[in-house]
Amino acid sequence: MPIEILPTLRPTPAPWNKGRIVGQKRPLLPKHVWSIRVRLEMADNKRDLALFNMAIDCKLRGCDLVCLKVNDVYAAGRVKERASVTQSKTRKPVRFEITETTRLSVERWIKDPEMTGCEYLWPSRVHASPHLSTRQYARIMRDWVVSIGLEPTAYGTHSTRRTKVAQIYKKTGNLRAV
Repeated sequence: MPIEILPTLRPTPAPWNKGRIVGQKRPLLPKHVWSIRVRLEMADNKRDLALFNMAIDCKLRGCDLVCLKVNDVYAAGRVKERASVTQSKTRKPVRFEITETTRLSVERWIKDPEMTGCEYLWPSRVHASPHLSTRQYARIMRDWVVSIGLEPTAYGTHSTRRTKVAQIYKKTGNLRAV
């Protein structure tokens, strides 16, 4: 009597992106930026306010933003008006302007007792890591978006990178200005 060999049945795992919005994330609108800033100021959350303002101004990727060091943006007892950072992905230097609002919030954060003796601008609260992780930054960003009633899947860390660029392009219509 021959033995029948049956095919092995394996359950197919669900795709990682099932039910998720994938693709390019939207930039924040000026009213969203304002709402998040107001909420962070009212909560007196110095670190998050400085992080949010710097994320909007510097237009850096999340991995480069969390790796910023104090001496990248702070010299001679005050926050610089312009800073230059080498991107980790492209290895190209990026110069960016730090607005007055951001300078004030970063200065308040640097003078906070939590920052005493820190090399990185966004130190980690986990002792094994010297600075905030990109994953933690993404969670913080998600909390900001949820706090103003937006859909968290439509916005991400790249949204802050694209926000200032979108605003400049909308005002000028000039790609070179961006």
